[in-house]
Amino acid sequence: MKTLLLGADGQVGLQLRGRLARLGDVVALNRTGCDLAVADDIRRAVAASSPDIIVNAAAYTAVDRAEDEEALALAINGTALTVIGEEARRRNAAVIHYSTDYVFDGSKDAPYAEADPVGPLNAYGRSKLAGEVALREAGCDHLVLRTSWVFSSHGQNFVRTMLRLTVQRDELKIVSDQTGAPTWANDIAAATESLIPQMMEERRVGRFASEILHLSGAGETTWHGFATEIVAEGETLLPERMGRAARLVAIPSSEYPVKARRPLNSRLSNRRIEERYGIRLRPWNEALALCLKEMPPEDLRAAL
Repeated sequence: MKTLLLGADGQVGLQLRGRLARLGDVVALNRTGCDLAVADDIRRAVAASSPDIIVNAAAYTAVDRAEDEEALALAINGTALTVIGEEARRRNAAVIHYSTDYVFDGSKDAPYAEADPVGPLNAYGRSKLAGEVALREAGCDHLVLRTSWVFSSHGQNFVRTMLRLTVQRDELKIVSDQTGAPTWANDIAAATESLIPQMMEERRVGRFASEILHLSGAGETTWHGFATEIVAEGETLLPERMGRAARLVAIPSSEYPVKARRPLNSRLSNRRIEERYGIRLRPWNEALALCLKEMPPEDLRAAL
């Protein structure tokens, strides 16, 4: 089996490289190798690799900047999926694509199921929803994996930001009325590795059905709760650096002005993916502890 991995240098993409290689040959491309804003780049990448499956981990993820760059966000997160889907259908290849909790408006009182009505509050969410629709309309075999609050030991994410800021400032104000599940990029990659053989076998025997699945860390917290756990884990690993950690102050979203509105409820129900594929991610706080422990000491110190 040959896999074309797009977005190979991102949080999820970096974790996917080694895991996908265990399943067969992998062509791993970053933005330099395939810019999703350029349709011909996608067509050339697919033609050159002749994949059995395309795993798209590339995305425009700057949520606030997307308010001013919605056309670019839509090109990368939305229009590109039309091209990917059409190229996959033409070659009878499958697609796995990652989406987001931000397709929902956050007004539901319980975790969101896949079939719940969507209603993104911001440009980023609209662009990701457009990608889901584009892939469905392209008519290829595909799975869309919606996830939430992704973190890892590399790249720009909340964990690394908190580790840095908590030793630079005396006080940090953290939103406490948005609820969701932090999800480790490594766990997303592991789930994908488990998912692909099952998906391809279903295709082989004619039982596969394209759908959207939710995939997020078990449990729930707020951004303030997430930050508190990050600081606690950091103090355990590097007490000499974290001894002067900032005081974390819980505030409502209304006191933290940003360009893009965020949903207050980002919780996703993972029941469907567990029932269909037997996949269940570990609790988010366990994943966080493992993520930080796996960071090389020099990288952890650099984050601080």
